[in-house]
Amino acid sequence: MFKKLSAEFLGTFWLVFGGCGSAVLAAAFPEVGIGLLGVSFAFGLTVLTMAYAVGGISGGHFNPAVSVGLTVAGKFPASSLPGYIIAQVAGGIVAAAALYLVASGKADFQLGGFAANGYGEHSPGSYSLTSALVIEVLLTGFFIFIILGATHGRVPVGFAPIAIGLTLTLIHLISIPVTNTSVNPARSTGQALFVGGWALQQLWLFWLAPIVGAAIGAVIWKVVGEDD
Repeated sequence: MFKKLSAEFLGTFWLVFGGCGSAVLAAAFPEVGIGLLGVSFAFGLTVLTMAYAVGGISGGHFNPAVSVGLTVAGKFPASSLPGYIIAQVAGGIVAAAALYLVASGKADFQLGGFAANGYGEHSPGSYSLTSALVIEVLLTGFFIFIILGATHGRVPVGFAPIAIGLTLTLIHLISIPVTNTSVNPARSTGQALFVGGWALQQLWLFWLAPIVGAAIGAVIWKVVGEDD
């Protein structure tokens, strides 16, 4: 179990440091910033690379909502769920701390939003709570559905990380303007702890919506995609 939890910690660390790091350090870098497209691909690439690196050890969840969805789908033991979630959240928090240490080394550093997730006035596009709730539930549901489909035995072995990584890229392309894209409570928690205030007050949504969405996606998969 130690190896599995370590793999989840490292995978989540890489996801948060790589994805949020691209947003904080590189998205708006003068003249050569990577923009929203680059940030979207950065999140997808973190999952793709770590799924190949440690997916064979832990299953490559890197996300409490994914672990919950797989549990609901009967693909992951409920007894392992608490340990996985703790390892994932810890990885996200340590990644946010490492990113803060790097970012704060800039001469004119200002914390700003620090890639935290938000709605209302803290949404990048000023989208409402309802918009944020709907899109986080919807996109996490599809994320779990695609993960279950891509890892099914009837799909050629070895290609799942590509499909999953590209799905996360697409999810970010859709929803960065709405919530800064969570679909991952561990990703949201680390950033919110450093921003504090409004980010912590709104964090509940980025736990509730992804987990509800993951459960719905898993149930739909069991109806539509699971073998009879």
